[in-house]
Amino acid sequence: VQLVESGGGLVQAGGSLRLSCAASGFTFSSYAMSWVRQAPGKGLEWVSAINSGGGSTSYADSVKGRFIISRGSSKNTVYLQMNSLKPEDTAFYFCAAGRRPITSATMMETSYPYWGQGTQVTVSS
Repeated sequence: VQLVESGGGLVQAGGSLRLSCAASGFTFSSYAMSWVRQAPGKGLEWVSAINSGGGSTSYADSVKGRFIISRGSSKNTVYLQMNSLKPEDTAFYFCAAGRRPITSATMMETSYPYWGQGTQVTVSS
């Protein structure tokens, strides 16, 4: 099983980035996918989730209206389009797979079996 994130980098405030998470080794279409992030010196923060079918999404209040989560139609990939980035979005971003969408990073840590290694996003002011 592998989840490989990409697309992170350094961007100025107000800019955009698109993160990708490529999945392999499990039945991607049967799993919900989530993004979480960890800022320096802080705990995991749940960011967004999408159900296995892609028809239901949810977002943390801190990113609602700015981030969009989606699943690739023909690829085992989940995306996080991040617009209007703010310095407080600076963090290490992880994707994870689980049987159902969860909106708590703490619950994800105990129930999501598959995690990626993460990608760094840095937003300069």
